Amino acid sequence: MGTQQISAPPGAEPVVSGVIHCNVRHTAGFTVIGNHLAQHRGLSLVAVGLAVHIQSLPAGARVGIKRLAERFPESETRIAAALRELEAAGYLHRSRVRLGDGRIVTRTVSYNQPGADTPAAPVTKPRVARGAAESPPREPAPVIPAPAQPPPQPAAVLVPPPIARTAAPAPLPQPQACTPELQRTAAALLSDLRRHAPQLVLSETDIRVLVPGVVTWLERDSHPDTVRHALTADLPVPLNHPAKLLRHRITALLPPPLPGAQDLAPPARPGAIVIPLQNCDRCDRAFRSRHPGHCRDCRTDLSTAA
Repeated sequence: MGTQQISAPPGAEPVVSGVIHCNVRHTAGFTVIGNHLAQHRGLSLVAVGLAVHIQSLPAGARVGIKRLAERFPESETRIAAALRELEAAGYLHRSRVRLGDGRIVTRTVSYNQPGADTPAAPVTKPRVARGAAESPPREPAPVIPAPAQPPPQPAAVLVPPPIARTAAPAPLPQPQACTPELQRTAAALLSDLRRHAPQLVLSETDIRVLVPGVVTWLERDSHPDTVRHALTADLPVPLNHPAKLLRHRITALLPPPLPGAQDLAPPARPGAIVIPLQNCDRCDRAFRSRHPGHCRDCRTDLSTAA
């Protein structure tokens, strides 16, 4: 008897399927999100959730890919893809800025409604009670201009866009001996880069062009993991030309040969005659001769026995 029965208004059919909302009015600690974001048909669920999270953060919060990957279970690859979706839809704008101490950081601007200007505060008109005489409008108070102050110096300076390259790029390093085994290893390493960085998708032509440079790294005793880290670490966002970036890194980051590596196998003197090694037909001992046969000891024993 003490339980209050809640009934639907006359003429309205009760909701028996689908979602049923049980809403509580928030008075603190909430963020207003538009339905244009929450019900966006062109964004993935990861992108929508990431946009909601970013809009709920205070100004100055760090929203880098690594910081978001530490906060959420999604990988850095999925978070980077979601950020690109939000940039394409106009909810985010990221730019590289240079601070006063020379450091370059990423500035992220979040828009809760892309393409809309910030509305001005509405002017409310005082309400007058019914039946009361309206007071004559007051004259606005004179506006006293504030003293002119010098504009504040910006704390960050936008990095100018890169200037188009006019000089030809440095030639790709060439190996001393591009053996088939090294070629296969280099081609497999380049093809596998997209597993570690989805932006590094190369065509077969790009791989054939870059293989000699990677073989040069392998000739200089560079481990494949070392080469892979040098090619995939700290990739720019967005990456428009992966093959050009890899060509630059292969050329600019090429390590020098190990000390003494060239002394291990000195080149043969020009004109020197090298007599091949043969195995003795009797004792299987190695000896130098142009023709197979017996070693010196076996030839002596055979002559003595004869």
